[in-house]
Amino acid sequence: MGGSRTGSAPTAGYYGYNTRMATNVLVLCTGNSARSILGEVLINELGNGRFKAFSAGSHPVGTVNPGAVAKLQAQGHPVDGLTSKSWDAFSGPGAPAVDIVITVCDNAAGEACPLWNGAPVTVHWGIPDPAADGDFDAAYARLRRRVEALVALPVEDLDTGALQAELVRIHG
Repeated sequence: MGGSRTGSAPTAGYYGYNTRMATNVLVLCTGNSARSILGEVLINELGNGRFKAFSAGSHPVGTVNPGAVAKLQAQGHPVDGLTSKSWDAFSGPGAPAVDIVITVCDNAAGEACPLWNGAPVTVHWGIPDPAADGDFDAAYARLRRRVEALVALPVEDLDTGALQAELVRIHG
């Protein structure tokens, strides 16, 4: 990764091993109960340690949607430890640095966001709300396709502008 993105600095570890940190991704939605939770789980699993995902909401509902939990379990994903949390946990002192911010609902995309630690690239990947329409299968499938494309990117080799363009292309 180039520029000021936080996970970018390859460092030579003992005996020359690369100890580069993962690319931190924050997935945002207003309630942080369904779409952003699905995105967090998919990025963490499909990213194979190259990516570390978190999710949050501007107005979190406080619980993970049972439909999201059921869909994740049906697909064989672990669901232990998933929580609905405020995006305030990801700004200010002590918050993790963020490389990429992905909004998955139109409301979150239009809101004034806090200042994130790091200089994240931001993108909107709009997904219809399965908590409203009940279609967790479609939301999961759309997010999975986009996450598969994300984790296939050579993010370590892309500068900020190129990464932004690729993330927009993935949304299609």
